[in-house]
Amino acid sequence: VQLVESGGGVVQPGGSLKLSCVASGFVFTDYGMSWYRQRPGEERKYVATITRSNGNTYYSTSVRGRFTISRDNARNTLYLEMNNLKPQDTAVYFCHRPGQEPAWGQGTQVTVSS
Repeated sequence: VQLVESGGGVVQPGGSLKLSCVASGFVFTDYGMSWYRQRPGEERKYVATITRSNGNTYYSTSVRGRFTISRDNARNTLYLEMNNLKPQDTAVYFCHRPGQEPAWGQGTQVTVSS
């Protein structure tokens, strides 16, 4: 099982980024997928989930209305589009596959700073 995130970077407040997570080693369509983030010195926290059928999405209150989670099952890829970014969105963002053997990517750094 492998999850590889990309798309992080440095952006000014109010800017946008789109993160990607390419999955391999398992049947992507068998799983709902999530994004988490971790700020320095803090625990990893939930950001968003998309069900395996791409029918339902869920968000933490801190990102709802600004972030959009999506997936391309043909490309085994999970996305997180982030708009109106704020300094408090600065964190390492992780792709997550739940289950009896949960899997995590290595993370991608997002820095929101002027």
